Amino acid sequence: MPSVVGLLEQHELAARRRVDGLREEADRIQAELAMAEREWSEWTIARERVGAVLSAPDSDSAGVATDVPEGVVTGAEVQASPPLVVTARSQVPMWREGLTGTALSVDYQRILASIEDRIRLGRGPLTCQEMAAVFGLDVVPAKVEGLRSKAKRLVSRGWLAEPAPGRFTLARSVSVPGGGS
Repeated sequence: MPSVVGLLEQHELAARRRVDGLREEADRIQAELAMAEREWSEWTIARERVGAVLSAPDSDSAGVATDVPEGVVTGAEVQASPPLVVTARSQVPMWREGLTGTALSVDYQRILASIEDRIRLGRGPLTCQEMAAVFGLDVVPAKVEGLRSKAKRLVSRGWLAEPAPGRFTLARSVSVPGGGS
């Protein structure tokens, strides 16, 4: 007869594998979403620029026709797209030039800030156990793995680098809210 602990471990392992699989799928979908948002942003910028050119007051002197066909959006009609709003449980966007840590949820901002503090003090990369202690969490596997998952997500999105397994540092020129980087 199998032991109760053995059965619990089997169920725990199956649940953990399911969570890992769903996280991988979520990461893939999030990366695809980031690409789609980038493309959307590029089309919005293109539309705004064309609208600005069409509504320029000196377009007559440049030999550009001022008659705008019906249905074409002019610069006067162009409105900026609303900024993306970060919610408490938002996903991690892909890092790109000009994007700051304020685009991340508070938990991810705390991770970036703690790593920046560590670098500023000249102590090098930060481990998840050290992060848990800095955040005042119990240094137990559940808390450490939660932080590791978030740190790995930041690595996969280009916000952090992992120069050695389990050791995290800022990537590129990531800007941290309230920080100097």
